[in-house]
Amino acid sequence: MTYCLGIITHSGLVMAADSRTNAGVDYISTYQKLFDFSNPGERVILLCTAGNLSVTQGVVSELEKDLKVQEETNLHNITCMYEVARYIGGKLRQIQQYDEAWLKKDGIEAQCTLLLGGQIHAQTPELYLIYSQGNFIHATPDTPFLQIGETKYGKPILDRTLSYDTSLESAAKCALLSIDSTMKSNISVGPPINLILYEKDSLMIKHRLRLRLGDPYLAKIRQLWEESLKQAFDCIPQINWQYREDDSPENILID
Repeated sequence: MTYCLGIITHSGLVMAADSRTNAGVDYISTYQKLFDFSNPGERVILLCTAGNLSVTQGVVSELEKDLKVQEETNLHNITCMYEVARYIGGKLRQIQQYDEAWLKKDGIEAQCTLLLGGQIHAQTPELYLIYSQGNFIHATPDTPFLQIGETKYGKPILDRTLSYDTSLESAAKCALLSIDSTMKSNISVGPPINLILYEKDSLMIKHRLRLRLGDPYLAKIRQLWEESLKQAFDCIPQINWQYREDDSPENILID
């Protein structure tokens, strides 16, 4: 399992991913889950992957091959991000159709999901979630983040903190805390953590970070976040166990 996150704001994009693919008492493996297919100065294209590792690696390999041999359609000549999402969704379907029957014979799921974020020159930044079937949805100002993988533990902080007007630096900090909250509750998510911050209209990646296991900054934000949560918890008023007889549930009228 893994956890990947994309955030879009009025000033750009944040993409983040862990690197763990398997976990057990005696076995942990890590693989890169955040890929940069950008053509600096003309377009930025970022891709996060979650799910069956052989399928997602096959998709990434196909995308890289089309770029290398300069296929008629590739990530550097498609004219809009919507069509980029269509193209990647098609590659995902091709890989699954080729491998799925054989995987199912051994009870192996071929399901996977992808996050696509980026910007093409003279257009606006966009963020997409591509499903295993190859179809997709996109983020909006009302829903400025998308998640794939082990999503539930890292979602509450995003719901309570993020908006389309959040600064990019704050969005990046929120992304790290979201991943850290997931790592705290689920052993199947873990470092190294890859984080990219993209500034709207820059058409190049200026801010990139990789945090490994034991990284001092990762340890510091976990410590500060836990201390802040405990302080906030202590500020919550105590439960008022005294109530009037008229307040008892059987006396409450419901319209």
